[in-house]
Amino acid sequence: MAKRVGVDKWLYFAALVLVVIGLAMVFSASAVMAGEPRFGSPYYFVARQAIWAVLGLLAMTLLMKVPVSTYNRPTVVFPVVGVTIILLLGAFLTHDSHNTHRWFRVGVLSFQPSEIAKPALVLFLAWFLQNRMHLMEDWRGTLIPAALPSLIFIALILKEPDLGTALVCAGVTALMLWLAGINTKYLGYAALAASPILYFMLFWVKWRRDRMFAFLNPESDPLGKGFHIIQSLIAVGSGGFRGVGYMDGRQKLFYLPEPHTDYIFANIAEELGLIGALIVVGLFVFIGWRGMRAAILSQDPFARFMAFGITATILIQAFFNISVVLALVPTKGITLPFVSYGGTSLFIMLVLVGVLLNITKEVD
Repeated sequence: MAKRVGVDKWLYFAALVLVVIGLAMVFSASAVMAGEPRFGSPYYFVARQAIWAVLGLLAMTLLMKVPVSTYNRPTVVFPVVGVTIILLLGAFLTHDSHNTHRWFRVGVLSFQPSEIAKPALVLFLAWFLQNRMHLMEDWRGTLIPAALPSLIFIALILKEPDLGTALVCAGVTALMLWLAGINTKYLGYAALAASPILYFMLFWVKWRRDRMFAFLNPESDPLGKGFHIIQSLIAVGSGGFRGVGYMDGRQKLFYLPEPHTDYIFANIAEELGLIGALIVVGLFVFIGWRGMRAAILSQDPFARFMAFGITATILIQAFFNISVVLALVPTKGITLPFVSYGGTSLFIMLVLVGVLLNITKEVD
């Protein structure tokens, strides 16, 4: 029998520390840029991030008290999936930003529907797979229905376009199907079927092709296509062991692209050094451990899938972001969970942690 305990305070503390680090580093990375006339205040970005942090922490605290069984019903799952699809479609009706349709704007409020797609996907798969682990060979009755929402989400997200988030959704889907006991040959078939699409997205879209070639040989165009990668590595290397000091980084001064969002980890490595970078990585590893622990110890299949999916979402996104900064994978527009500037991402990640914390109440 499971026994009632309090929430995992270590997990709560780790997420809170990452949020605090994020607020500090967003201010450091954006203060100079935010001081320009178009923004008007060095606190422009960090103030907005702080508002989202407060809202996210409030939502996390509330969801810690909502039993996970509340979500385990069709009357919750299908509306969430349906609304997510509508929001993803609605983004195409709004004005594009930098030739993308990633944002949905209602008055002064703006958010990214693709961020909402991640928890919606985890919720659907947890609900659908909990009673079908013995039917994972039934491709018509189990595998196709399980993959359908993911395929719809991925197709709409790719159309925005946002390849990075689409890959996160694909990775979470594959891992949750693996947890359910899918024969790995089906994952191989899926990867084989997706290969032509991925090849087209990477090598037949000019700006992505340029990124790929820059990733393979950034020195061939150090002031052009390879600039971002080189400047990121310079920032990481400049930090050394202890860093150059908080607020004293130079690469954020119009060298690093998006130093407060996609490349905030490079700013952390430069200002806080290897010590600071390892602390951030260690916190993600710790969250991964506590999340997987909750999944393993949970006796409820739905809660197990939810804990696993939430943890996988956080870790995959963190892996991609840090790998881009270290030039281990080609450049993708993926934020670092809890840390990067971006209200929707921060809020959704804290919501996910709130659900995960509730699951930790029930352990063996």
